[in-house]
Amino acid sequence: MNLKLAELFGKGKTVFSFEVFPPKRDVPIETIYETLDELQYLKPDFISVTYGASGSLADNSTCEIASAIKADYGIESAAHLTCVNSTRHEIDVMLERLQDGGVENIMALRGDYVPGIEPKHDFEHASDLITYIKSKHYDFGISAACYPEGHPDSTDQVSDVLNLKKKVDAGAEHLVSQLFFDNQIFYDFVDKAKIAGINTPIEAGIMPVTNSKQIERMVSLCGASLPAKFTKMMQRYENKPEAMRDAGIAYATNQIVDLLSHNVDGIHLYTMNNPYIAKRISENVKSLL
Repeated sequence: MNLKLAELFGKGKTVFSFEVFPPKRDVPIETIYETLDELQYLKPDFISVTYGASGSLADNSTCEIASAIKADYGIESAAHLTCVNSTRHEIDVMLERLQDGGVENIMALRGDYVPGIEPKHDFEHASDLITYIKSKHYDFGISAACYPEGHPDSTDQVSDVLNLKKKVDAGAEHLVSQLFFDNQIFYDFVDKAKIAGINTPIEAGIMPVTNSKQIERMVSLCGASLPAKFTKMMQRYENKPEAMRDAGIAYATNQIVDLLSHNVDGIHLYTMNNPYIAKRISENVKSLL
């Protein structure tokens, strides 16, 4: 069955999806299937798979996992595909692999610049990758990322939203937001997107924070602002692992409850490959979806 992610929306149910990532090179790939064995029972609408850690053609893990999610678990999947460090030929190879693996949906991303490695310059932006995929004979559903607080490399939010419009005009049919911890920031962003003429479904990306090192890394990467109540939670429980985990689950749950009350298009849960956390949050909100 061919299913584009955009087709999941507008059916009277809030879309609820997960993100997983391939194991690091020194970790057996079987570990991700142990995670998926548990996540499948939570019945997400789809699961996205981040791009392999090496970002090279030799790393086929993203394609393999996305293919297995659909073929073996019966859940729709989306494979992340980054472009800034890839040539057109390398993207062609990846597109063929994804098609051969039965993957129907791609999350088209620019990707991060790697220190010490010169970008290939075939693709400068995610919109370039989307345009390229659409120019080919493939029939992938295309999703893209959006940034409620602006992309870290953008000069201001207005230009960032206009760049997002370029992705949508190029063919992105569905958007997933970067993580955020203040829902009002997300609501304001959605309003700006609509004013700019962006009418594609926008899923809210939610990251359950369960330890202080995790949040330090996330904030340094994406620049998410931290509300006072979130900071107080971190300070109070940062040296109590179990309490920190439960507080992080509670905070994420409260975010989702509020988002659902505002009729958000969907919730995309960054699982961090942790089935326990995904299960707890799913159970907390399943009656609201």
